Amino acid sequence: MGYILALDQGTTSSRGIVFGPDMKIVATAQEEFPQHYPKSGWVEHDPSDLWASTAATARAAIEKAGLKATDIAAIGITNQRETTIVWDRKTGKPIHNAIVWQDRRTADFCAKLRDDGHEAMITARTGLIVDPYFSATKLKYILDTVDGARDRARKGELAFGTVDSWLIWNLTGGRSHVTDATNAARTMLYDIHKGRWSQTICDLFDIPQDMLPKVHDCAADFGMTRADLFGHEIPILGVAGDQQAATIGQACFQPGMMKSTYGTGCFAVLNTGDAPVTSTKKLLTTIAYQLDGKPTYALEVSIFIAGAVVQWLRDGIKVIRAAPETQGLAETADPSQDLILVPAFVGLGAPYWAPEARGAIFGMTRNSGPAEFARAALESVGYQTRDLLEAMQADWKRDAAEPSLRVDGGMAANDYAMQFLSDIIGAPVDRPQVLETTALGAAWLAGMRAGVWPAMDEFAKGWAIDRQFTAEMGADDRDARYARWGRAVTAVLGV
Repeated sequence: MGYILALDQGTTSSRGIVFGPDMKIVATAQEEFPQHYPKSGWVEHDPSDLWASTAATARAAIEKAGLKATDIAAIGITNQRETTIVWDRKTGKPIHNAIVWQDRRTADFCAKLRDDGHEAMITARTGLIVDPYFSATKLKYILDTVDGARDRARKGELAFGTVDSWLIWNLTGGRSHVTDATNAARTMLYDIHKGRWSQTICDLFDIPQDMLPKVHDCAADFGMTRADLFGHEIPILGVAGDQQAATIGQACFQPGMMKSTYGTGCFAVLNTGDAPVTSTKKLLTTIAYQLDGKPTYALEVSIFIAGAVVQWLRDGIKVIRAAPETQGLAETADPSQDLILVPAFVGLGAPYWAPEARGAIFGMTRNSGPAEFARAALESVGYQTRDLLEAMQADWKRDAAEPSLRVDGGMAANDYAMQFLSDIIGAPVDRPQVLETTALGAAWLAGMRAGVWPAMDEFAKGWAIDRQFTAEMGADDRDARYARWGRAVTAVLGV
């Protein structure tokens, strides 16, 4: 009964991962699903794709592990955050496609909120800046644009949820409409200081609180799965948004510890302990995790485009066939060429928060080819990470518990990208033995709650390093390269 099923519902794929009693991966199943781009800067998913791919990979992972549902002690869920879904409580059918966290359609409304002087109030309660990134304006858009939606919401006929809530609703057959504190904290509707939905903000957006899910700790009773899904009911005992789950999986439990996850985007999280830190650099104050009713806070910064820049190389301009090719290409790139790629495909995140910015490449010559493009793509992630870390260090006045940066996510497996990251930030980069830290974090929450996995301190002792990358670039070269990046970003912001 020490087996835990982690459901990792991401931006481009869903995965089911079975962890054994020793907290090591036993079996994995993964399924990609379509992305929908109705207009420039708009990104949607079909909610049925999210649910179907999650259910399918969950069953496949259990089967690959040679287990039955009765062998699974609990389910832990981690998910793409901020993505917004509204569905009919009776039928369970969505009234609109899911609006994805990357979507920028509410940029004008966010600008109006700022112009009207509402941002200070929203930031004080939620720790977030006013940006299309978060769920609140996406939810308002759906209520404003779908015929009759707001009236139905006022009558209690509609439910809102981030992806975790949507999955739990379907897993439990509509018996549980719940979320956890980390996902709630990303909606721009949740007061992270009082631990409840903000009536003031809901009133501002004309969002009925009755359509919002109940908020639990990250390790809690979220409901039992329908017996027909897996052949037996399984308790759902752990939930955390993907970046918070990765923070947990990286065992960043002490104030000052930080991790950076490289998936579709890049997200760096700095544990600030039991006290929220107010940012002066437009960083986000959020909840790292909440256990036993006590929140642990964090500073978070995000890059909208990290692994997605490699997807662009593959699917957009088709200079590679598979992501791993970028490492070999980057290593063979012409050293005399120094391309700078600013991947502002859907705007720039922290610390710029420029939703209307668009991407550009600087320094091209007639001989620039796939190798140079691959190198520039990988290096763009390192440059953006340095932007984030410098802003974090300006807000966090104390020394870090560890001088290194713990990394995970798909791009963390790319040695060239991680070495350049260490070079450009001038600090060690630690890659763990278990790269699936997001799923591991969700699994630990569920396993710990079920009583079959160890408590926090013992879990942290099990964190093990695979490789440490140390800076090899000289300080002068590092600063000169970063200055070129700064000029490129300035040019993009000025367009």
